[in-house]
Amino acid sequence: MSTLKRKANGQAGPDAKKPKQNASITSFFGAPKAGPATGGSSGKTTAASSASAVSDGPALKFDKAKWVASLSAEQQHLLKLEIETLHESWLAHLKDEITTREFLDLKLFLDREISQGKKVFPPMEDVYSWSRHTPFNTVKVVILGQDPYHNHNQAHGLAFSVRPPTVAPPSLRNMYIGLTNDYPKFVPPPAKGGLLTPWADRGVLMLNTCLTVRAHEANSHSNRGWEKFTQKVIDLVAAKRTKGVVFMAWGTPAGKRVIKVDGKKHLVLKSVHPSPLSASRGFFTAGHFRKANEWLESRYGREGMVDWALVEGTSIFEDDTEKEETRKKKEMDELEGGGLTKEDEEAMAEALDLVEAEAAATVAPVGGNKKAAGGNKKAPVPAKGKGTAVVQGDGGGDENAAPEDKVKV
Repeated sequence: MSTLKRKANGQAGPDAKKPKQNASITSFFGAPKAGPATGGSSGKTTAASSASAVSDGPALKFDKAKWVASLSAEQQHLLKLEIETLHESWLAHLKDEITTREFLDLKLFLDREISQGKKVFPPMEDVYSWSRHTPFNTVKVVILGQDPYHNHNQAHGLAFSVRPPTVAPPSLRNMYIGLTNDYPKFVPPPAKGGLLTPWADRGVLMLNTCLTVRAHEANSHSNRGWEKFTQKVIDLVAAKRTKGVVFMAWGTPAGKRVIKVDGKKHLVLKSVHPSPLSASRGFFTAGHFRKANEWLESRYGREGMVDWALVEGTSIFEDDTEKEETRKKKEMDELEGGGLTKEDEEAMAEALDLVEAEAAATVAPVGGNKKAAGGNKKAPVPAKGKGTAVVQGDGGGDENAAPEDKVKV
């Protein structure tokens, strides 16, 4: 009991000070320290200021040591991982969920797996890394995954993310393509990397449906209790992050998990999964990364947006210099065009055609031929765009359809 109390108060033992090599990007027990965001809006927005832009106020008061002391010996044993590695901002909200019989049975199952020599991914210290990289009060976006990667040096607690030197899996590479379509300035990580911790540190919660898996056996830990727990996490964000967050649900299973999310309070973006089996059916052009930022900016201002850059020193956003150059170029284009837009020029041309047509119809021939003057008037020429409608022939997707058909109105 005394050992548990000591750890609960943040005084980690010797084993906690020596995490496995490459086991975790951040400190084993602590949340990532706020520092300069990679890129960001002109590279000036810090993780702390960005998080404060979407904060729902002070964190929930929670006496962790007192709570640990109230647990039974069995609970303390089975919940050792949660007590030591689940970030306190999440633990304060999930403490009742993890003491349910169903969750304790899940922990008994995991204990049996490990005691029988089964290799489990991600490493135990990384199961809740999502909570430490993205504390509860910093969540802006939720990206839902399914099963953790089940091969060596892949899963580390963040959905879709893998550690170097592992190359980005196909689904993640397709996410890069969709992101580049939204933000051409996006630069994929070097060496085909797939580490997404910069997103997590900026408020993107990347949560799998199941948080563990047996090595090389997909879905081997499904229907054991993780689904109920992670659904509680989703419901918690939807209920408590009252200022609104963005949920990205890719694929049918993910879509089912956000059915109860209030679409008036939050933004729910659904599409096919980025897997090579489905991405071509709409994922690349879904525009979710840009739509998320447009919605966040409308709610929280520019500081609420997510810089999706993954390479240090880059940003998906234009900096102030680029914005000024774009503005000047637009002004020069307008000056070269006489200050008129294309629509202005077309309207002026139509007006001149109409004036010329009316003049030609009312002028009588020389010699005073009344018949010619009165009975042989030329019919006015319809102004361009008047009397006919130009229909772009998309042919319902038929490439052989005529490009332009005129239909009388």
